[in-house]
Amino acid sequence: MREEFEKMAAAGKLERHLIPALVQLTDTGFCLHRSWGFGRIKTLDPVFARFTIDFDNKPDHSMDLAFAAESLKPIPKDHILARKASELENLRKMAATQHLELVKLVLTSLDGKATVEQIQKALVPEIVTSDWPKWWETARRELKKDGHFHVPLKKSEPIIYEDEEISPQQRLMTAFRTAKGLKAHSSTALEVIKNVDDLTDPAAAGAEIVALLNTEIASHLRTQPAVALEAIFVRDDVRAAIGLQPAAEESTPQTVWTQASEPGLLLEQLPNARRRRALESFKTNFPDRWLDVLQLALNTVSARTCGELAGFLIQNNHLEELKETLARLISQHSASSELLLWLAKERNDSFADILGPEVFRAMLTALERDQFNERRSNRLRDFIVDDPSLLLELISSADFEVIKDLTRALQLSPSFDDMDKRSLLARIVKSYPTMQSLISGEPTRQESTLVVSWESLERRKHEYHELVQKKIPANSREIAIARSYGDLSENHEYKAAKEMQKLLLRRKADLEAELVRARGTDFAGVRTDVAGAGTVVYATDLATNQSERFTILGAWDSDPERNIVSYLSPVAQALIGHKVGDEVEFEVHQVAHRHRLDAIEPYKTEEPSPA
Repeated sequence: MREEFEKMAAAGKLERHLIPALVQLTDTGFCLHRSWGFGRIKTLDPVFARFTIDFDNKPDHSMDLAFAAESLKPIPKDHILARKASELENLRKMAATQHLELVKLVLTSLDGKATVEQIQKALVPEIVTSDWPKWWETARRELKKDGHFHVPLKKSEPIIYEDEEISPQQRLMTAFRTAKGLKAHSSTALEVIKNVDDLTDPAAAGAEIVALLNTEIASHLRTQPAVALEAIFVRDDVRAAIGLQPAAEESTPQTVWTQASEPGLLLEQLPNARRRRALESFKTNFPDRWLDVLQLALNTVSARTCGELAGFLIQNNHLEELKETLARLISQHSASSELLLWLAKERNDSFADILGPEVFRAMLTALERDQFNERRSNRLRDFIVDDPSLLLELISSADFEVIKDLTRALQLSPSFDDMDKRSLLARIVKSYPTMQSLISGEPTRQESTLVVSWESLERRKHEYHELVQKKIPANSREIAIARSYGDLSENHEYKAAKEMQKLLLRRKADLEAELVRARGTDFAGVRTDVAGAGTVVYATDLATNQSERFTILGAWDSDPERNIVSYLSPVAQALIGHKVGDEVEFEVHQVAHRHRLDAIEPYKTEEPSPA
């Protein structure tokens, strides 16, 4: 071909300095264009000085020789692209039986190195036609055993082919020695464990790894305890895989945990795969106090770590203790927003007796507290807004007064913007239409007085007496004792006592407001032509044709097991004012029920009203 090009140059059709590039293109017959990709040179037209080239998306493309010489890269015949074009079936057979040879072909075609992604792009789908992950896993195992291939730990780093063969042990130990820092040494040591069967002298390799890890672990105990703990696990795994004995006075998991002031924070800094093992090691090393420490850590870690701690406690048969801790933190309004976020996401049957209106109160408190936190998160707030069923599930067991109080608290909360607040209030109104007047600001009779039975009034008065005479004074003594411990910023007993004080004073204020509005009655002399407070209503469920009885009494008399409902409940509100024969509809747990009133009788009090 050179003579042909020389003739064209002599005829003025071609510049002479382009001849070497054109000779190379015609000798290989394959080329690469940066925009059009791989091409095969079909013909040379010496008259018009042009190539005809088949590109993937431009078949029979005509190209000027001068332009071709300057824009095309010659592709050797043994290049993977050229062989795909000329002997695809042979390559497919190679893929089935000669994984190393095929990967070597790709690497040598790409200057001796290529990432996994580049190898996949070269082979799939033309050569490796199906199940690439399985094919690559098999090939990767063979590559790691062969001394010519360097397989890095990270997928983003290139696999390298070297002419000189290096043993697996030499390659692994070179990677370990050249790694920088304890974390990198731990990662490369894990690779040694995975390939321990390929080592020629595992004892020597293990001894070197353990010695270096021990030295670096000692220097990281105080500055990076999580990295040190992870390295201790790796060191122990190396020793177990190779059969080495522990060294004297080396650091152990107990060494790390003993120095950790906040075990929860240390746990969060560990990789997810190491946390369960870390928890097991903490339990083993501190059998007498691990349960208390981990329960305390629940309130200091992220929602995800809360889930891991809770799962560990449950797995070790401590569900009841976990629930007691959750209930205490919720009742004291000291639960963190992350703990409440985990509980809101979890909310399975195991925690059904905890999930109630007090959880939502605790959420509002946590959100308000987070506003003054430098590292505040909006995750709990966003979850409350985004989960359409959470709020209603939490308040479904509450009576009218509690729902009204929660509605007021939500209205006054600074944690939600106007749009989100309106959305949450709308959810409440949809399930509890009587809340509309409270939200809109229109006064109702129920806001001015509460009709209550004498019995329930006495119970409320007794609760108020217990609160004022016993619980609040006892709490004051607890605060004084906790304050004597000093350093209030780190005094958990003091903080817990102060949170309890807020809870007690809030309950005292609530009771005072309720008792002022309460009007006791024995429900004597009530009308029975329509349903109302102090009546017993007999009705038929029109869906099941079953008879039911509803005793409508005071605001604090609700007793579902005895079919007693407060006159403020949604069921009673639907019945009140209706006559025998009327049909009414109400919702219970978001399920509609339709009843026909069959009879209305007066409620008979068992005890006479007090003089």
